[in-house]
Amino acid sequence: MTAVVEAPQESPAVAPDLGRRNAVPIIYTRGTHYEIGFDIGRTFAKLIQDFVERYRPLQDSYLGMYERPEGRRIYEETLACANEQYPQYVREIQGTADGSGVPFYKLMLMHLDDIVTSGAAEEGESRTGNDQPVGCSSIICNHPGHEILGHNEDALSETLNHWYLVDAHVVEPGLREEKFTSLCYAGFLPGYTMGYNHHGLVYSINTLSAKQLRSAKTPRYFMARALLGCEDYAQVEATLRDEGYGAAEGFSVNLTFLGPSPRIFRNVEVAPALAEQSCSQIDVCCANEGDNLSHCNKYLRLKVTEVGGLIIDSSDHRMEAINRHSPPKTCQEVIEILSDQTDDYYRVYQEIRPEDYVKTIATGIFDCIARTWTIYTDKPVCNDPIVVLPLILKNEVRTCTSA
Repeated sequence: MTAVVEAPQESPAVAPDLGRRNAVPIIYTRGTHYEIGFDIGRTFAKLIQDFVERYRPLQDSYLGMYERPEGRRIYEETLACANEQYPQYVREIQGTADGSGVPFYKLMLMHLDDIVTSGAAEEGESRTGNDQPVGCSSIICNHPGHEILGHNEDALSETLNHWYLVDAHVVEPGLREEKFTSLCYAGFLPGYTMGYNHHGLVYSINTLSAKQLRSAKTPRYFMARALLGCEDYAQVEATLRDEGYGAAEGFSVNLTFLGPSPRIFRNVEVAPALAEQSCSQIDVCCANEGDNLSHCNKYLRLKVTEVGGLIIDSSDHRMEAINRHSPPKTCQEVIEILSDQTDDYYRVYQEIRPEDYVKTIATGIFDCIARTWTIYTDKPVCNDPIVVLPLILKNEVRTCTSA
C-alpha cells in the first residue's frame, strides 16, 4: 500500500485581513537617493508588493487610464515635469521599484494620483466627486508649556499595516544633504504624511481635492518630499509656491520649526496653479502663542472649486466634531479630540467596523518642547503609544525608546 502525502498548500499571493497590528517597521538608511530608495524597496518588498496589488485607485482606475492615449500623455508629461524639477526623487522611486521588484510605472502612477484620471474630462467624462472619504485631521495647540502638533493619518483601509517609518540620511555629490524621518505608505516617497527633518522642521499633510488638476505640473508627493530638505520657512514657502511650474494638485501643510520661542505654527493651503500662471496658489495662516488651529480635507481660506463627494462630507463632519470640543490647551486635550468617535458617519478617529472604507492608520503627537514624536497604532485616548521618537537636530546624538 502506497502512502499518499499531500503537498503543502501555498500561501495566497495577497495576505488575508490581519486586523490592526501593533507594529511600526522602521528602516535606517544612508546613501544616494537611488540607494535609499533601493534599500527601502529591498527591505519592504513583500509589504510593497502586497499594497500595490491591494491599492484600489491603482487597480480600478490608474492602470486603465495608463492604457489610454490621454492617460499615457498625462503620465509622460507629468513625469517629465518631475524629472525636470526633482530628478533625484524620481531616482528614489526607481530604486524602490528595483529593490521591491514592482514595475516603476506602477509606483509612478500611484504618485501621480488623480492627475492621470483628471484627463478623462477631455474625453467626455468628468471629475465631479471623490467618493473616497480619505484624508487626515491635524490639530495645533500653541499654549505655554504645550506646543503640540497632533495628526491622525487616515487612509483607505488597505493601507492599514502597509506603512513604515523611513529614517534616511541622503548624501549625494552635487545635491543638498538630507536627514529626516517620515511615515510612508508602502512604495511611496517619504514626505506626504507626517515627519520631521534635522533642521527642525516638523509637519503633517492634509489632502485637499481641487476639482481642476493640472498635468505637466509638480505632483504633491514630490513637493512634500522636497519639504524634508528645507532648512527654514522661506525654503518651505518657495517649495510650495514652486515658481516656474506650480502644484498639480491640492494639499495643506501644518508646520513649525523647532527652536527658540516664541513658537509659530503655520497652516499653508496649496492649490493647483491657475492655467495662466506657473506657480501654486497658496494661503498661510499662523497660530501664535495662545492660538489653536485645526485642518482636515477642505479648503478653509483659498477660494478653490473642490470636488463633491465623501471627502468633503467627511471633512465637514470631522471639523464639526473638533469644534464641539473646547480649544485644546494641553497635549492630553489634543489626544482626546483626535480620539473623538461621536459622529454617526465620519469620525475624527475613523474605525468602528472592520469593513470601514477608511481607517485612521496611525496617530502622531509632535511635542515641540519635549522634542518627541509619539506614535500610536490604535485610538490614543485609551492606548499606550507604540514608540516615542526623539526629534534629533543636526549634529545631535540619536537615541530611541519604545513605549
